[in-house]
Amino acid sequence: MKRTRSVKIVATLGPASETYETIRALHEAGADVFRLNMSHGSHEEIAKKHEIIRKVEEDLDSPIGILADLQGPKLRVGVFANGSEELVEGAKFRLDLDKTEGDLNRVCLPHPEIFQALEPGASLLVNDGKIRLKVEDCSSEHANCIVTTGGTISNRKGVNVPDVMLPLAALSEKDRADLEFVCSLGVDWLALSFVQRAKDVFEARQLADGRAAVLSKIEKPQAVENFDEILDASDGIMVARGDLGVELPVAAVPPIQKRLIRKSRAAAKPVIVATQMLESMIESPMPTRAEVSDVATAIYEGTDAIMLSAESAAGQYPIEAVNTMNRVAIEVEGDPTYRDVIVASRQAMGDSLADGIVAAAREIAEKTDIKAICCFTQSGTTALLTSRERPFVPILALTPLRDTARRLALSWGCYCVETAKVDRFKGAVVSAARAARSGGFASETDQVVVTAGVPFNVPGTTNILRIAPCDERLIYNTDPE
Repeated sequence: MKRTRSVKIVATLGPASETYETIRALHEAGADVFRLNMSHGSHEEIAKKHEIIRKVEEDLDSPIGILADLQGPKLRVGVFANGSEELVEGAKFRLDLDKTEGDLNRVCLPHPEIFQALEPGASLLVNDGKIRLKVEDCSSEHANCIVTTGGTISNRKGVNVPDVMLPLAALSEKDRADLEFVCSLGVDWLALSFVQRAKDVFEARQLADGRAAVLSKIEKPQAVENFDEILDASDGIMVARGDLGVELPVAAVPPIQKRLIRKSRAAAKPVIVATQMLESMIESPMPTRAEVSDVATAIYEGTDAIMLSAESAAGQYPIEAVNTMNRVAIEVEGDPTYRDVIVASRQAMGDSLADGIVAAAREIAEKTDIKAICCFTQSGTTALLTSRERPFVPILALTPLRDTARRLALSWGCYCVETAKVDRFKGAVVSAARAARSGGFASETDQVVVTAGVPFNVPGTTNILRIAPCDERLIYNTDPE
């Protein structure tokens, strides 16, 4: 399905978007990838959504990416005898392992790993940071705190520990079961929560065993500190601004977002900006001006994808939210300033033959009347390298592998086309010309750039660049075998 923009849209599915009609409408409105939130819904419900997405994909003949977002360990306080208590600034409050119901002075925190890592002076944030506690003294079984920001604390509210590296794996037992389930279904991406270091990513990769690409959610200060090694271990990145904005000062999030996008792009790995992008559209058919500016900023920064969460999962206007993102993206990408920003952010990246070929393809396409860059790709690497260049012509990623086409649905500028295997370059050029014409990217009188690797169907062999006509008669008369 041809889009008139390069940035991709990820839409989360939920109660507001679980029927065939709505999921199809969301894809037609602009959703390129669907997110399945493993924090909500049974395996049976997740499988049903997966089945519907694949039916929409088949009916529209349009590769669709599916991202399964693993829940990660959830840190929560226990329960209170009265259901809730009001903590006031300056009061003493104790967290411990005692499972007795809590009161105004204490409550259970059933996570011994937290107490093992805490030190005096550390901060504990409860209920998305609305309540803040500072540790005065602690042991392996308790933490005596002082309330620095008061408020109502109630049953099973979430706890964030921003100051210390917690001895917790990113994958809980639930996550391991969910991972195996969604990989058996055939999802394309796994979003990994609670990442603190590269080791967390390696475990997920080992369990996935190549069945899905692994995307790391950056939502903890430790992940920001260890970002380079996490990026190296991951196939993609999500800037998860929800918990990131709780555990770090909110003013620190925008520059972190910009840095993570630039580093991800330099590594040729797709990056998603997520959380509260159009939050008001959960209940309103119109976004706020600030939300539109937030979406636009992420696009100007060169992100691969922008994501809707509750807006499309549980909101009253899921299709309108996708339409809004789509319109903002088209408007931004049509702005001459956007081109200036993208050009200014380009860097000389990599020194391999493939790096040189994709850079040359982008240069040729932008300086001549080329309608598209057609890259034959087995693993998706060539398409990712081309996407990194952010060319101002469409990227047609041609692959014989459906899994590769679906994964590339997340990458900036990539229009994924599943093709038959080719074993000669002339056949590749003919396939590229046909794909460009049938997709509406070019006519018979136009030209495209074709990149490929010989021998064919071997990952990592990009070594040919050809400027080819879209008229097959000219290809057969002029192209070598």
